[in-house]
Amino acid sequence: QTWTSTINQANKKALLTWAKETGINLVQINGQRRYGGPPPGWVGDPPPAGTEVFIGKLPQDMYENTLIPLFQSVGTLYEFRLMMTFSGLNRGFAYAKYGTQRAAKEAIAAFNNFSVREGCAIVVCRSTEKRELSVDGLEALVSRQELEAVLRRVTAGILSVTLHPSPGRPRTQLALLKFSSHHAAAMAKKTLVEGNMRLGGGAIRVDWLAANLKQKLQSLEEKPSPGWVQRAKHPGLPKQAPPSPVLHNVLEHLNTLCRSQYLGPPLFLTKCVQANPNGWLRFWCQVVIPGCPMPFTGFTWVQDGPGRSGHEEAKVAVALQVLRMLGESLCGTRANL
Repeated sequence: QTWTSTINQANKKALLTWAKETGINLVQINGQRRYGGPPPGWVGDPPPAGTEVFIGKLPQDMYENTLIPLFQSVGTLYEFRLMMTFSGLNRGFAYAKYGTQRAAKEAIAAFNNFSVREGCAIVVCRSTEKRELSVDGLEALVSRQELEAVLRRVTAGILSVTLHPSPGRPRTQLALLKFSSHHAAAMAKKTLVEGNMRLGGGAIRVDWLAANLKQKLQSLEEKPSPGWVQRAKHPGLPKQAPPSPVLHNVLEHLNTLCRSQYLGPPLFLTKCVQANPNGWLRFWCQVVIPGCPMPFTGFTWVQDGPGRSGHEEAKVAVALQVLRMLGESLCGTRANL
């Protein structure tokens, strides 16, 4: 710590003097030093999206005593965040959040490619202000209501929670979390990552929501396919198998097959884990057959049928897939005999 205090001493002293004279309070947390958010005298809600700018290519020995007055010259600052190294130098970039979108646009027009020092032109552009997180690895049984209740206990500013099948982790779900601000999302990410949380018993992975993942999930959400999504235990089978409309007695067929093969009666477990506005319901399903070494587990998309609930439709969908699996398995056993 002794050697770091000797770096850039003159500018650090100037910063302390300026902060004392102006009464501005700077708080350093997690590698960034922040002013405001809100600033003294602020009344009302935080500014809307589109009011923050990114500032890049800063000289590393430049501090808030130079930057805040400069960026305040075009509009009221709600917040200013300077990214810092452990040595006390800045990391070359910062974020300025204004009270209005107009002030942010004026800052970009005035200061992009502006020379803050001879030979040091900075970059100023609109900040992306990420507000969405992805949480991957949630157990299939975790519902949206349960997840949202847990998140509201440990985070702030959450606006919405949606659940989707995980594209990369079989038998798990992926949640998309939307927050009221970038700061709220960043603090939630830090809490979830550092807390090493296990929601529903499994380890989770928390990331900023990638644009390609968001587009992929949206396209799947718009056109959910009916049928069974079997996970990993039968890799040779198709991932989706829509039930035939003529098989109204699928459950009876499955019971009959299990009796004839002395497997015992099948037990169905179903749970609705997602409901779409267009009427599609996503169910987690499990069929336990005493004579089979492992349960059949997966997901299915269904709609309420004539005179049948979503749970009954899900049972029909999974029963049809189990019949196909058992039929293939039994045929293979007879061939080996």
